[in-house]
Amino acid sequence: KGMVAAIGIILMMKQIPHLLGYDADFEGDESFLQDDHNNTITTILTALNFLTPMAVVIGIVSIIILMFWEKINVTSQNWIRFIPGPLVVVLVSVLLNVFGSTLIGTNPLEQKHLVSIPMANNIQEFASFFTFPNFHEIINPEIWLAGFMLAVIASLETLLGIEAVDKLDPLKRVTPSNKELNAQGIGNIISGLIGGLPITSVIVRSSANVNAGGKTKQSAIFHGVLLLICIILIPSLLNKIPLSAIAAILIVTGYKIARINLFKEMHQKGLNQFIPFCITIIAILFSNLLFGIAIGIIVSVIFIIRGNFKSAILMIQDNNKYLIRFRKDITFLNKAIIKQKLESLPNNSYLLIDIRKADFIDKDVIDEINDFLCHVHLKNISVSFSLHEYNPNHLLINYTKK
Repeated sequence: KGMVAAIGIILMMKQIPHLLGYDADFEGDESFLQDDHNNTITTILTALNFLTPMAVVIGIVSIIILMFWEKINVTSQNWIRFIPGPLVVVLVSVLLNVFGSTLIGTNPLEQKHLVSIPMANNIQEFASFFTFPNFHEIINPEIWLAGFMLAVIASLETLLGIEAVDKLDPLKRVTPSNKELNAQGIGNIISGLIGGLPITSVIVRSSANVNAGGKTKQSAIFHGVLLLICIILIPSLLNKIPLSAIAAILIVTGYKIARINLFKEMHQKGLNQFIPFCITIIAILFSNLLFGIAIGIIVSVIFIIRGNFKSAILMIQDNNKYLIRFRKDITFLNKAIIKQKLESLPNNSYLLIDIRKADFIDKDVIDEINDFLCHVHLKNISVSFSLHEYNPNHLLINYTKK
């Protein structure tokens, strides 16, 4: 959930400059640090100095339309609910840029603030967009190293992506990861053979499908087919779409992913859930997805170990009678606290050690208990045990001793 929330926040933060009309960075930039020595935060601050009035107007209008359209779709029962809000935003933004500039007294957006797709005048020119491999480089070790790194990174990104999409899925289905990776491998082979970029499962397009009501894997295929048809047939129309309108769509999508209620839900689950959740978000925001996930896993494991450590041993007191109950796995990490509890028992007391709920007891812990039994007579402490019928750890302290 920390990963999903971080992706939503990244979507919003990375698109704010484009919403303001500052398009120096490419739209797919994800990392905090950038090649121009800026970062996500400094880019937003820089964008404030390069405001483009028309882009700001289009961005604000687009966000209002998306919010308004969503409310209509919730209550509407007629044909309007079948029209996706982002499509309305795209159409309105194009019209606003072409005809609305005179109404607000500003210039239309320059081409650098619009979508830019290569245009082909004929089939031969379109075919020239494809490039084929140079197989003479197949023995180049740098090619194999780059391919291996791309395969690992793309596979990890895909596994993280489908994990996030499964959480967004209203039907809460689980994507078969092996099939997804096989499909990605085949797709990357084909993409590489025609000069395409490496492909992965990504949260942006997948969340767009989910938000548009897609429920099957055909939606992803249809998504790609529609993109291809649009690039072939209407590239000139696509090149009229303002980037600020696209930014508005992604900002609203990011807000839906990283909704405020998600933070409230995680806080209500306690600090053991909320702290790893927040650290995962911060780590991803200030690094990248893979490194942030690694930090989040490490922190989560620490909290899991801490939680198991604290809950593994329960001590209850009733006057001079004491119960120590072992739960879950008792490892060498618990040895110190067990010793502290045993040595804290007062004189003339009674102790019952219940190990029936312990799945495993480390030999060091057994030795510690046996060492305690060797000198309990000095404090006149009576000790009894509740044991498993069969003790897989060969615990020898199955007797009562004074």
